[in-house]
Amino acid sequence: MNMESRPRGADVVPGVAVAGEAVGAVTAVGPSDPSTSVVAVAGGTGFVGGAIARALVARGYHVIVLTHRPVPAGSPDGGAPSRVALADASSPRVPVMPDAPEPGASADRVEFRAADIARPETLARSLVGVDILVVSLAFRNSPIEAPRRGQTFEQVDALGTERLVAAAKAAGVGRLVYMSGAGAAVDAPKHWFRAKWRAEQAVRDSGISYTIFRPSWIYGAGDKSLNRFIGFSRWLPFIPQIGNGKQRMAPILVDDMGELVADALDSHATHNVTIDVGGPDTVSMDDVIRMALHVMRRRRPILHAPIFMMKIATAPLTLLPTPPMTPAAIDFVVQSAPVDTTELSRLLPRRLRTVAEGLATYMGPGR
Repeated sequence: MNMESRPRGADVVPGVAVAGEAVGAVTAVGPSDPSTSVVAVAGGTGFVGGAIARALVARGYHVIVLTHRPVPAGSPDGGAPSRVALADASSPRVPVMPDAPEPGASADRVEFRAADIARPETLARSLVGVDILVVSLAFRNSPIEAPRRGQTFEQVDALGTERLVAAAKAAGVGRLVYMSGAGAAVDAPKHWFRAKWRAEQAVRDSGISYTIFRPSWIYGAGDKSLNRFIGFSRWLPFIPQIGNGKQRMAPILVDDMGELVADALDSHATHNVTIDVGGPDTVSMDDVIRMALHVMRRRRPILHAPIFMMKIATAPLTLLPTPPMTPAAIDFVVQSAPVDTTELSRLLPRRLRTVAEGLATYMGPGR
């Protein structure tokens, strides 16, 4: 367990230029040793963070799940670790934990600590003894923002990450992994991409060795995007779709995303890099829905609703404290998310599941 500001054997390397932005000197470290490394996952009770936590536990890491929710009884901030789902509680089909190599082994490697990005004073204490911090933040009902509740990209993705990075520096964390998004840029036309860029810059400027992932589109059991639309097939004779359904993306199964993060911690080559992430298929949203219906052995037409009509219909909902949909969220869901996975294949070679294979893991008959 690392308690120093710089891991043993680490070297300071010159700043790295990313997308034309110069960054400061960073600390380079070798591959992590799961038997001695402690990894904290901010967002570890969420959809993507939960998959990352499960993959790390399966590799033998001691994982600390940072959560603003009530800490399980017995954890350090409330008791002994327990086999609590490392995923959203509303997603019962997400596996709780990987099978343990021996009785109790997985549970013994999971710890829950209270940490709230809205209360910065809780963060440094939650990172005591942590070697690696994985940041996978998302606000409730993302991408539907609720400004009056502080659930926005600026408040959570940008400011939340900045606060976690500051706490990581104070706690002597030796490595950062940040889950960003395809399209993040300082001059991006959409504010969610600018918020992701701001978070990335906090990571790059930290002086801590980092890996930044920019996934295209992540799906899987517990996903509240695709699964919400497919769920309509249970009681509607059609699948509603906003827009023309032609937006392009390279979907990656959430479990594969978790494995890639674990791979990165095992690699010499993934320090101080930003990596676009996508699965082997580049498809449209309509393609994904059709594949999902095929896996589920259902036949439903896709009914497209014009974007401008949906924006008009949802505009009044922005007056609610927690809107069910907003015009900005519609822009988010209909955008394309192209990625170039050349660097991913070079740095982290791994066979990723096709969309059909991924969907079959949780939508197939009997599942």
